[in-house]
Amino acid sequence: MGDVSRETSTETKRTVRTAADFAEHGTSIHDDETETPLARAAEHSILARMDASQRPAMPRPDATRIFVVANQKGGVGKTTSTVNVAAALTQLGQRVLIVDLDPQGNASTALSVDHRQGTPGTYELLVEEVPLADVVVSAEEVPGLDVVPATIDLAGAEIELVSVVAREQRLLKALRQHPRVGDASSVGEERWDYVFIDCPPSLGLLTINALVAGAEVMIPIQAEYYALEGLSQLLKTIDMVRAALNPSLAVTTILITMYDARTRLAAGVAAEVREHFGDQVIKTYIPRSVRVSEAPSYGQTVMTYDPGSPGALSYLEAAREIASKGVAS
Repeated sequence: MGDVSRETSTETKRTVRTAADFAEHGTSIHDDETETPLARAAEHSILARMDASQRPAMPRPDATRIFVVANQKGGVGKTTSTVNVAAALTQLGQRVLIVDLDPQGNASTALSVDHRQGTPGTYELLVEEVPLADVVVSAEEVPGLDVVPATIDLAGAEIELVSVVAREQRLLKALRQHPRVGDASSVGEERWDYVFIDCPPSLGLLTINALVAGAEVMIPIQAEYYALEGLSQLLKTIDMVRAALNPSLAVTTILITMYDARTRLAAGVAAEVREHFGDQVIKTYIPRSVRVSEAPSYGQTVMTYDPGSPGALSYLEAAREIASKGVAS
């Protein structure tokens, strides 16, 4: 084996910026040749603590991007990822709507949105065809984020919709009729940039409604054993909906959650998921985090509960990657 030089040429030498440098100059290092993981983490920590008015915004998509967040396997971080990616996007200058389609109403809980029985929400939207504008509320803790809450009434919606004509297209119809859903030329600057539909952990009529209404599917996958178990049925359902009802539907985003870098198992699962899904997998993994788990009990996302925590910084980077993919396409 030949000698390995320890010298660093002037052409390849890299300068590491500190968090103080970034704060002083207020510039991003994302496209800079001096970027390092440490420097990016420092930038994110400062971004997370900035007021929204000071934080550099990502370019807005030309039209509303509608994501269906689905995985019939419970406990994978589906709702947690929905609310935190949505909140992170608002911190990047985006306008976001969450449609809580899970009768448990966990997304509504995490955002401190009232979802007591009888509160107007997704049940009224789907079953009674109440206009979307009449059931949308603002998430007070997250400026720029709106929510359609879910109540326990939604649990009976699938039975009530069985005999309804075009029952799979109720949500699509509601979204299309709202003046804030569409492209820049027809809707204008007040449009929602992103709509996230948080599905129940099942493949019933509620999830079908979401898949018909959406254009992109985001699947959170837990970095643990049997991570891919059950996904085949979800993918078959997506194929069925694409063939019969929504040809534009595509799985664009796979988000690995509850990642524990200390274990070989997590790394193995992540490698397996990336082997199956390739570039659809978000490069940023969401770590297993006490702060992420604690936040909903305080009616908050981790983005507001502890914005400098590893979980919040990871969701911020994941949101940035999702937004960048949309702009690039």
